[in-house]
Amino acid sequence: MNRTLLLALAVLALDACKRTPPPPPKVTLDDMPKADHSRELALRDPGGTRPVDVAVRALQEKVRKLDKPEVWTALGELWVRKARESADPVYYVSADAAAQVALAAQPDFSPARSLRGLVLVNQHRFAEARDLATETLAKHPDDLLAYGVLSDSNLELGQYALATQAAQHMVDLKPNLASYARAAHLMFLHGDLAGAKEAYRLAIDAGADARDLEPRAWVIVQTALLFFSQGDLPGAQAGFDEALRELPHYPPALVGLGKLALARGDGKAAVAALAEAVAASPLLETRWLLGDAKKLAGDAAGAEAVYAQVQKEGAAIDPRTLALFLATHDRDPARAVILANAERKVRDDVWTEDARAWALFRAGQLAEARTASDAAIALGTPEARLWYHAGAIRLAQGDASGRAMVERALKLNPGFDLTGAAEARALLARK
Repeated sequence: MNRTLLLALAVLALDACKRTPPPPPKVTLDDMPKADHSRELALRDPGGTRPVDVAVRALQEKVRKLDKPEVWTALGELWVRKARESADPVYYVSADAAAQVALAAQPDFSPARSLRGLVLVNQHRFAEARDLATETLAKHPDDLLAYGVLSDSNLELGQYALATQAAQHMVDLKPNLASYARAAHLMFLHGDLAGAKEAYRLAIDAGADARDLEPRAWVIVQTALLFFSQGDLPGAQAGFDEALRELPHYPPALVGLGKLALARGDGKAAVAALAEAVAASPLLETRWLLGDAKKLAGDAAGAEAVYAQVQKEGAAIDPRTLALFLATHDRDPARAVILANAERKVRDDVWTEDARAWALFRAGQLAEARTASDAAIALGTPEARLWYHAGAIRLAQGDASGRAMVERALKLNPGFDLTGAAEARALLARK
């Protein structure tokens, strides 16, 4: 893999970064809960009998005997693994608690600081995570996890050049699953599909760890989603199947199978995969997809029941996804605009701009929608939804160039979204 390619992308990304988020409040150790409460949270029983649960209990027993920052941090890392495997963010609270116990004993302990940064990212506290990672790297310039936190937080804040630079440092320090996966995603965002596929291949090859199967399964799913985004359904199928062979009942892979079934028009198969995924990990987007699957399968009442739940609970769980859901289904566009604008204050990446663009479009605010859509496609990301929205907005403004964008969306992935793809075909059918 050409490592200098990431630096070249950083130069390109500088032109795409139009806004700088307002400076966030600084993270201080004084903000932490008392150590006793943190210990309680870190030492709670993980439940379950999976290998990660056994490992958490074993390390909890060790930390009771060997009360050292490095052991508490290792326990926190296991809680992160538990959160990832279960796709349940509640376990990040225990991970953060373990990091806080370590930092209470040794405030400048770099691994614990980076662990806390990882938790902040997963709690969508991106500006705080960025500041903490920057502060950590000022004292520990070779902290790999801190670079990962810095890259991830800047990515969500729409600071693509800074995200790319941090990922480049990761690749240079340690070319492994974590660094290659970040490089792959950045390449995809910038439209470099060949580079993204190669980086994902390297990440998968580097991820063979029998002690922790989830990271490799996650990268396999991300690779399969890349194939899906380009309309290569057999390639995506192979990837999702491989992830499930390595980690049976893995929710992200089940969601991928659900998307494939929706794209193929198989509502029954989509419901089966997505219902299992929702039962294990009730993420808002997964529930939305389950509603679409029920609709496709002819269960209109079931679909509406799921959609009602999405609308009721979405603002507290995932406001950006709710905004996009409302805009996609043309329900309460005013609320969609409010949600999307609020989300932009937290993270301002291409996906947030796309959600804003579509909400504004549904609300009839075409000029504002066009501005947001321009930001959403500024990197040239080859994602059908972005290009359909951009094209539809332009056509609504009387700009004939939008037709080619809608055509591009359907060429990229004819089944990118049950509602959007149908609308795109109908739009092109008009004279």
